[in-house]
Amino acid sequence: MNGYHAHAEATDLAALAGLLADDTRASFCLALLDGRAWTATELARHAGVAASTATGHLNLLVAGGLLAEERQGRHRYVRLANAGTAELIESLACLVPPSSSGRTAPRSLSAASRRQAMARARTCYDHLAGALGVSIADAMTERGLLDWDQGLALTPSGASWLARLDITLPPAARRLPVRSCLDWTERRPHLAGSAGAALCAHAFSAGWITRIGSGRAVMLTDAGRSALHRHLGIPREPG
Repeated sequence: MNGYHAHAEATDLAALAGLLADDTRASFCLALLDGRAWTATELARHAGVAASTATGHLNLLVAGGLLAEERQGRHRYVRLANAGTAELIESLACLVPPSSSGRTAPRSLSAASRRQAMARARTCYDHLAGALGVSIADAMTERGLLDWDQGLALTPSGASWLARLDITLPPAARRLPVRSCLDWTERRPHLAGSAGAALCAHAFSAGWITRIGSGRAVMLTDAGRSALHRHLGIPREPG
């Protein structure tokens, strides 16, 4: 790589990092890790900023390739550009020191409850994260459904297990079947990739999990606790 190209790549990287070097834009990206599309008004309310301020920040994120926009009539929706962007955001969150201002004690009981719910179980774009996501990855590994020896891989037993749950994976050329995603609360990997996404979608459709409010946090239902115990041997924890 010659000096010109090295400088150009450094400039591009600095520009990308600069997009996240703002509390409001970072807040938007973290909120969009729920995998859904949000309106500018919803994100403005979430971040506590004016609608005009939110629009300016969203324009920068869309232009920088971190967000994609969709229009339905007069409404504009934004979402994370792709799974790779979600993994980038989650990975950066893992680098935040526990002692930083973002990890100080919550100021209210409701804030503490939200933080605990996020740590227990949440969505990370289109797959499960938190203690629940990590426990699923651990249980799949213990049962020989995942193999970590030469990089994370879905074993033949794992493929058969998914098929028994009527979970069909898209062609591998479109997205890796399994990928390790470092969990920012557990500091251990949970399952991403098309298998992680399909398993999360199945958990929603089968009624194993349900969203808590409008955020990323989810909770296991009684049906979910029974299913995970039956299929993966995960202990039934009280709701």
